[in-house]
Amino acid sequence: MALTKSLKEIIADDKTGLLSKHETWERVSLRDVADVLNGFPFDSKLFHPSVGTPLIRIRDIISGSTDTFYTGEFASQFLVNSGELLIGMDGDFNSARWRSSPSLLNQRVCKITPKENFYSGKLLEYALPGYLGAINAATSSVTVKHLSSRSIEDIELPLPPLKEQTRIVNKLDELISDLNAGVAELKAAQKKLIQYRQSLLKAAVEGELTGAWRAEQEKHGEALETGVQLLERILTERRKRWEEKQLAKFKEQGKKPPKGWQDKYPEPVKPDTTNLSELPKGWVWVKVDHVGNVQLGRQRAPKYHTGDNMVPYLRVANVFEDRIDISDIKKMHFSFDEENTFKLQYGDILLNEGQSLELVGRSAIYRNELPRACFTNTLVRLRTENGVLPEFAQYIFLHYLHSGRFRKIATITTNIAHLGAGRFAEIEFPLPGVEEQKAIVQSLCAEFDRIREQIKAIEHSFKQIAAQRKNILKSAFSGQLVPQDPSDEPASVLLERIRAERETQVIKGKAVRSRKKKEVVHG
Repeated sequence: MALTKSLKEIIADDKTGLLSKHETWERVSLRDVADVLNGFPFDSKLFHPSVGTPLIRIRDIISGSTDTFYTGEFASQFLVNSGELLIGMDGDFNSARWRSSPSLLNQRVCKITPKENFYSGKLLEYALPGYLGAINAATSSVTVKHLSSRSIEDIELPLPPLKEQTRIVNKLDELISDLNAGVAELKAAQKKLIQYRQSLLKAAVEGELTGAWRAEQEKHGEALETGVQLLERILTERRKRWEEKQLAKFKEQGKKPPKGWQDKYPEPVKPDTTNLSELPKGWVWVKVDHVGNVQLGRQRAPKYHTGDNMVPYLRVANVFEDRIDISDIKKMHFSFDEENTFKLQYGDILLNEGQSLELVGRSAIYRNELPRACFTNTLVRLRTENGVLPEFAQYIFLHYLHSGRFRKIATITTNIAHLGAGRFAEIEFPLPGVEEQKAIVQSLCAEFDRIREQIKAIEHSFKQIAAQRKNILKSAFSGQLVPQDPSDEPASVLLERIRAERETQVIKGKAVRSRKKKEVVHG
């Protein structure tokens, strides 16, 4: 987990322009213009979700807030106030100002305190991301990347004259604030689209979306199959298949079917509708188990890593919301019977069985993206039957994902939420007739296409703003954003003052250490 280049090489090889400087400027080590304080390794046994002093962890740097608290004693030097500059020393090496109440500085997070008489804190805030990004790119790792405080202190910052620093910061604040306002507007629009999407799914599940459609069918006297009738047909055909299977077993065993053998058929249990919303006329509440076959995938194990029937399989890493990603595919051995059991068919719905709590139940329809694919027990499969459209079921599950319905039935073990094939099979499912399912799918598909196009346009705008931000920063650090003023104290003179103070601090430090040493010797 070390730098593959020196910091000087990183600056020399920079192609972004974010590490540049004007020819009249100098460079100065961050340690000479700012103090770096490493976080303290607070005991995780004393962490609490709501009681104690707020604690800053790496994951909190970008959000600027925390949901972790520390209940033990601490030194006041590790308290971070709102507005102070932080750097995350693992992962992506993010930097940001803290935006919440005073909180404790945990390990692997450091605080940067600029010496404003030499270097503008705002200029440092604008400069750091470029250097941290370059260091990140030049840091090798097998797992998580780590950043040392020494690497931070060794960063060679551009050093403009003090007055020019002020002019640069004022101009950057003006331009970047406009970009930030644009980003805020885009995020608000993005949020509204997501909310609209959720309202469409809710309206579809409750039957409101096709209210006008039903009225039109009734007006024209259309006698379409209802959800109640569809359920009767599903259950009739399911019982028929069961009876045929039982008769085949008796025949294979050379036995005569015993009296009352049909009575052993496991009748599906209706869902408890006590707390469920009222559905439109013709709809019926059923269980997921009523509309298709629920199957948990095959477990992975070392013994399946080799074999004479290696089959590609999908796992939780391949199933995203409404999308299957086959960029990372693995294989394992399946017996031929197992392959028949776990082989996917076009239209199968795959749901994340084991995931983080907010993503458990995330689902997508398999559309032959990976021929001859099976699936593992990190996924649950629903294969709909007898007129239940996979697209309709998928919209129901998208609603359950975002409304929190799947979270309510999930169990948690070792920080992983599990949907559970049995619990999923028992969850309620609103069932209209096939024609109304088609109307719902058609309506949602058209609206979702429009939403996707708008979201795509917003994402393009985000990229444009990011490019503008980068160009502005490049201009600032190359000395082109604001004019140079010949009357400014030259950067070379400022650098000499910085070096003089550093020497003074070194001499004072030596004197203090010498005095303490003598006190110990003569004590």
